[in-house]
Amino acid sequence: MLRIAVMVSGGGTNLQAIIDGVKDKTITNTQIAAVISNNANAYALTRAKENGIPAYCVSPKDYATRDEFNKALLEKVNSLNVDLVVLAGFLVKIPEEMVHEYSHRIINIHPSLIPSFCGVGFYGLHVHEAALAKGVKVTGATVHYVDEGMDTGEIIFQKAVDVLDGDTPETLQRRIMEQAEWKLLPKAINKIANEHVNYCLLYTSDAADESRV
Repeated sequence: MLRIAVMVSGGGTNLQAIIDGVKDKTITNTQIAAVISNNANAYALTRAKENGIPAYCVSPKDYATRDEFNKALLEKVNSLNVDLVVLAGFLVKIPEEMVHEYSHRIINIHPSLIPSFCGVGFYGLHVHEAALAKGVKVTGATVHYVDEGMDTGEIIFQKAVDVLDGDTPETLQRRIMEQAEWKLLPKAINKIANEHVNYCLLYTSDAADESRV
């Protein structure tokens, strides 16, 4: 069973897609161990509580320095004993120490086809405003592993979405959520969860074989 912590700053629509995926078995072998937000007023925390998921707020506003916040965030994640951290609209840079400690164990959903419209400053509606300003005909979403850079980690899944005449940043954002984000993130978690389970089964089998030698 893959234990995940979902980190989110806002309403938590991607979190809801994960919750629904676990319930309807689109996501298998997975337990949502906790939801963490940097925003005490995030509706994502309410979604978590309504579904019986432990919810925590770790906010930079509550700490004198960024280093103190980074330390508290890492301590909270470590205390949860999770296998995977899922960034589902988390608008805080992950501490470098946490990236190293959880190497290849943090994934992020980004609302564009990386490497387009990504990196510093590209989040939320800013991404879709940039796509429309550029005049692209296709955009989409990407799930990727998190590394030391900004949206530079190994890509897991991408899905393209058409840009339509008359689109606004808001309509484009909604279409990308519905057609790409809410599908890709559960798909990625399910892939990782089942690879994790298969690895654990193989490791257990190999250990059992060695004990019989």
